[in-house]
Amino acid sequence: RSWVTLRRAANACAEALASELVDAGLTESQFGVLEALKHLGPLHPCDLAAKILRTTGNLTLVLDQLERRGLLRRERSASDRRYVTVHLTEAGATLIGELFPRHARRVAELSSVFSPEACRQFGDACRTLGLHAAAHVRS
Repeated sequence: RSWVTLRRAANACAEALASELVDAGLTESQFGVLEALKHLGPLHPCDLAAKILRTTGNLTLVLDQLERRGLLRRERSASDRRYVTVHLTEAGATLIGELFPRHARRVAELSSVFSPEACRQFGDACRTLGLHAAAHVRS
């Protein structure tokens, strides 16, 4: 029952957050890429995939879509042409600069149902569950 409740809550939160992304013409994955690049700077696609919890195969499609829109660019290393880093363009930085503060406020609004202590405990419980599940998959 707890698992179903957790999944329903996660889906409801994702849906509540999705409307602003849809209005900007972005998917959750596309937003995640822009947000990661905004806060972490240029990244290798594998590192980017790990940060947004997506596969590298899925990420390639997301990067292609964002690059076509002029929101990011891929740069090959001058010393090793096989090595690529993903960078925000000025348009991408502007878009995520406008979207992220509204998104963060919306997340805070959704989380306000919890006291700060309950929010911390919930985060700790989710982290514990995630670490346990990850260890179970690898064993």
